[in-house]
Amino acid sequence: MNKQEFLRRFHHIRSIDAEIDFPLESKGREAAVLIPLIEEGNQLSVLLTERAHHLKHHAGQVSFPGGKVESSDASIQHTAARETFEEIGIPQQNIQWLGNIGKYRTVTGYEITPLIGFVHPPFDIVMNDNEVASVFQVPLCELCNLANHYVYPVQRMGLTQTLYFIRYQRYTIWGATAAIIRNLSYHLYDNK
Repeated sequence: MNKQEFLRRFHHIRSIDAEIDFPLESKGREAAVLIPLIEEGNQLSVLLTERAHHLKHHAGQVSFPGGKVESSDASIQHTAARETFEEIGIPQQNIQWLGNIGKYRTVTGYEITPLIGFVHPPFDIVMNDNEVASVFQVPLCELCNLANHYVYPVQRMGLTQTLYFIRYQRYTIWGATAAIIRNLSYHLYDNK
């Protein structure tokens, strides 16, 4: 899928049947992530990070660049841009913001707003080794193809939850990141 095809298909205001997230008893802590789309040749890919292995929470997990909203952040978009720069060195001026998809609540008490943006060259990936172990790209079509997703029901806190897993090379994408990818795919394809 190239940039023009993405823009033709992406309907962020379209109502979708999103993946069921974790029902929080009160408002969660706000967080924002960037779904960074990179066009190379005539194809889009999604840039993902592998979190550093020494971290206390979510060590080694695959994620989008992003994090919790700080009181100094002017907006949720500012949060995603600030975190992206801190984690992998992509400056805000290289991001063309497209919109967002619905919030996703996690068992850890966060309400994540996934924002979508085209990342335009030139830029150098500068990993913050304290937060990121590696950075990699996955072709958007492969990532959003539900045939590549594995679905597992689990019992947690008396509720049946569904966990999603997506394998790509040596990486396993799962949890909130995989669920957000599935929600993005519903905005691109009528495949639920």
